[in-house]
Amino acid sequence: MNFSDSEIVASILSGKGFLSTNSIAEADIILINTCSVRDHAEQRVKKRLQQILSGKKKNPGLIIGLLGCMAERIKTVLLEEEHFLDVVAGPDAYRDLPNLLKQVEAGHRGVNTLLSLEETYADIAPVRTGNNGITAFISIMRGCDNHCSYCVVPAARGHERSRDPASVLQEASALFDQGYREVTLLGQNVNSYLWKEGTRKILFADLLAQVASISPLLRIRFATSHPKDLSDVLLETITKYPAICRAIHLPVQSGSSRILQLMNRNYTREDYLKRIEAIRRTIPDCAMSTDIISGFCDETEEDHRMTLTLMEKVSFDYAFMFKYSERQLTPAAKSLQDNVPEQVKNRRLREVIALQQKLSLQSNRADRGKVFEVLTEGESRRSREHLMGRTASNKVVVFPTKSAKPGTYVNVRILNYSSATLLGEVVEG
Repeated sequence: MNFSDSEIVASILSGKGFLSTNSIAEADIILINTCSVRDHAEQRVKKRLQQILSGKKKNPGLIIGLLGCMAERIKTVLLEEEHFLDVVAGPDAYRDLPNLLKQVEAGHRGVNTLLSLEETYADIAPVRTGNNGITAFISIMRGCDNHCSYCVVPAARGHERSRDPASVLQEASALFDQGYREVTLLGQNVNSYLWKEGTRKILFADLLAQVASISPLLRIRFATSHPKDLSDVLLETITKYPAICRAIHLPVQSGSSRILQLMNRNYTREDYLKRIEAIRRTIPDCAMSTDIISGFCDETEEDHRMTLTLMEKVSFDYAFMFKYSERQLTPAAKSLQDNVPEQVKNRRLREVIALQQKLSLQSNRADRGKVFEVLTEGESRRSREHLMGRTASNKVVVFPTKSAKPGTYVNVRILNYSSATLLGEVVEG
């Protein structure tokens, strides 16, 4: 979401005559787009702000701004403690940035952290900054109404609202015409996408089918799904369109029904496993990934063990794993105790990571000898002699450069593997 928001900000400012630079030393204005989901992200932002502050000492006219969720969540603290900040703008205030910058030029702070019930930035064509020209993100909705007890998104991004599907289709079509070959539809909970036109309702499955009809050469991904809203209709839609990647990111967060209830996730361990069964039944070759939080409030060793057993039962291809960090303004911070010792959180997280590395290795080992269609994205990070791309199941594949170029589809036979990467060779014909 932050990448998408940054591209929206770039579009708004470029439309008012501002120019971007890749050199921070040349910048007259530095805007940091932030996330508040986890404490680690906020600590990185604060460290970055202190680094940038040294630049302001050398150049007093430098304008420094903080955007996004962190600006919304702790705006009062920021304004009281970070006296060098010139602009503070929440995620629904990006259109106001040119005006806020004018306020700074007039000698005042520019502050707007008002949340909106309607803002989706649907009419703004994002400026694609820092991407590979092959893959792109399309935000189809903003905000969230789920109110998971650990999550700050409802407080930081507001009420859930969906974009006009026509604007989504227009953006996806334009990207394809520009040479992009993969788009990811983004939302805090894409499954709950809903657009109403009179008596007509367009659900996420409908939107997904429309985008997938643009071209069979345009791969479609989506994130993030909520287990309670992953419908059979959506699964059937995926099977009907080859352009929709057979990969679903389905955050579980915990394998314990007791902890899931404390998290206000609105499903049980059994409910989640039934959704997994439905996916395996409908899309047998579907790759599965997830999010896991270790050390949530009141989590016991038994709860932790249940997370490990669920991971083994599902055998996720990969996962995003974190230890719990309490967030202000969340229901958990207000009514639950963050009572799992830090060393216990760290140990449990290590065990989760170790198990997932084992599962990822098993998953990649099973691909050895198989041939996959890979969308080439660019050079490998480690060697200019190799390219990297992804399979439809979102696995990274590295292969020699001589037989392909970025933006093309190639068939690659897998020769070797690690827990994170597949290594292969291009198969001609």
